[in-house]
Amino acid sequence: MSTAELARQTDLEAISQVVAAVEHSTRNELPDEFLGLFRDDAIWTTGGGKKLFGLEAISAFTRQVLPGGMKGQGLSVEMKVEHVLFIRPDVAAVKVRQQYSKLDGRPLDDESIVFNQGTPLFVMSKEDGQWRLVACQNTEVVSD
Repeated sequence: MSTAELARQTDLEAISQVVAAVEHSTRNELPDEFLGLFRDDAIWTTGGGKKLFGLEAISAFTRQVLPGGMKGQGLSVEMKVEHVLFIRPDVAAVKVRQQYSKLDGRPLDDESIVFNQGTPLFVMSKEDGQWRLVACQNTEVVSD
């Protein structure tokens, strides 16, 4: 494997670890862990369409909704990287598959849940050797 291929593979693994950290912090309702993944000037659009500009706004929203937002609702979430597009070697657009379920892993059948599948897009940048969330859009998957 060439040096460039090895570097690309290392970046793909690091990006997957960021997505895994988003899953872990969401599933376990850990706002500080979640917020530690963002740049200070990040943009986040929630699954409900709320636009948040900057870490302060993302933090205020997250601290309001994350505690109790998963376990309190009897929910769990799984996130997997579906595709990575390197815009530059230090900037990547990451398409994520997001699936909600009950805490015991059973599928959701509750109509009160806003959505049970998402397809987030995370734009990440590599800063001081670490991949950070920069601009994120969480989008509901609508059934046909």
